[in-house]
Amino acid sequence: MNKQKLHDLRVFAAEIRLETLKIIGSRGFGHVGGSMSMADAMAVLYGDVMNIDPKNPRWEDRDWFVLSKGHGGPVMYATLGLKGYYPVEFAYTLNQPGTDFPSHTDRRKTVGVDLTTGSLGQGMSEAVGAALGSKVKGRTNHVFVAVGDGECDEGEVWEAAQFAAHYKLDNLVCLVDNNKRQLDGAVADVMSHGKGIGAKFDAFGWHVIDVKDGNDVEQISAAIAEAYTVKGQPTCLILNTVKGKGATFAEPSGAHSSQPTKEQWEEAIAASEAQLAAIRAEQ
Repeated sequence: MNKQKLHDLRVFAAEIRLETLKIIGSRGFGHVGGSMSMADAMAVLYGDVMNIDPKNPRWEDRDWFVLSKGHGGPVMYATLGLKGYYPVEFAYTLNQPGTDFPSHTDRRKTVGVDLTTGSLGQGMSEAVGAALGSKVKGRTNHVFVAVGDGECDEGEVWEAAQFAAHYKLDNLVCLVDNNKRQLDGAVADVMSHGKGIGAKFDAFGWHVIDVKDGNDVEQISAAIAEAYTVKGQPTCLILNTVKGKGATFAEPSGAHSSQPTKEQWEEAIAASEAQLAAIRAEQ
């Protein structure tokens, strides 16, 4: 990756983090942790990798993205808004009555959302179906799906994983947000994954790439480039991320959900604005 592209993606990730904070902050509380940890992956996907057209969001040959980890909805709304699917300020109505930006993404409400997700694990199955459908129709697009490490407690994830490997869905890339935390505490304490999530996907017949720093756009980009070379099996990227990355009130504790004070929101947004300015100035 050239220096300019790397800089642009780092800027985009910082913009996504700032807007994610503003979106959740408009409500005053919400799932900050799992949104902020995904900002870098979203920047790579929507800023470089995916073949999309915000002016034609239902373009049949587009690449698809499915946010199976529904608690990350705000980071998707921030990303789509910054890409021009709608004015990003529209998402400041998050979870309010009549909003088009509900907690879990809904393709019937929000422009740019490819598939509606709800119960954890559901989006994984949907993504597998979309990938198979593309194969049947002879398309060359890719389907990306983001799941949480806590979400991988769900059996539906593994039914879908087995199906994808059996049908050799090499147009499917799963990104695991391995931030080590879930609703009730540390993933290792709530429901351990034994030898690791990557080992499980490997056992199910997937090509697995361990991304040492899942908050590094360069490492994520390199992993996706490798995934594109894999034939005959789907690919899983284990993104080793930090829950709440960039949120001053959430990152230290790895909080799943947060209800900060007004002053804490202001501090977090100011810090995110400063971080964005610093990254822009690096060029």
